[in-house]
Amino acid sequence: MSTMNAPEVAVTITSAAAVEVQKFMVAENVTPEVGGLRVSVQPGGCSGFKYSLLIEDKAAEDDTILSQGAFNVFVDPFSMQYLNGVVIDYVTSMQGSGFTFKNPNASGGCGCGSSFSA
Repeated sequence: MSTMNAPEVAVTITSAAAVEVQKFMVAENVTPEVGGLRVSVQPGGCSGFKYSLLIEDKAAEDDTILSQGAFNVFVDPFSMQYLNGVVIDYVTSMQGSGFTFKNPNASGGCGCGSSFSA
């Protein structure tokens, strides 16, 4: 496993998103010492790729682990190439609330905000 000493990817989680992640971790009884937030990219979506966020009990053997202070972020090797520089935020608006992704590497996207092309 990679550690914080040699991060290969930079993922930023805003304070608003971090508060929501911590709420989900408490609700799912996941301890921040071992568990964390999995940020991944999967084939699919209307633009070619889609983002996925999951609360996980522990990291997989080949994950890169990024410390966010109060919890860890797990990134798998496939997703790493698409996530460098991504900012994950949590917004609340009249249309609803949810996580948003700002990806400087995306060459295109769509209206849903959770799908992109690279």
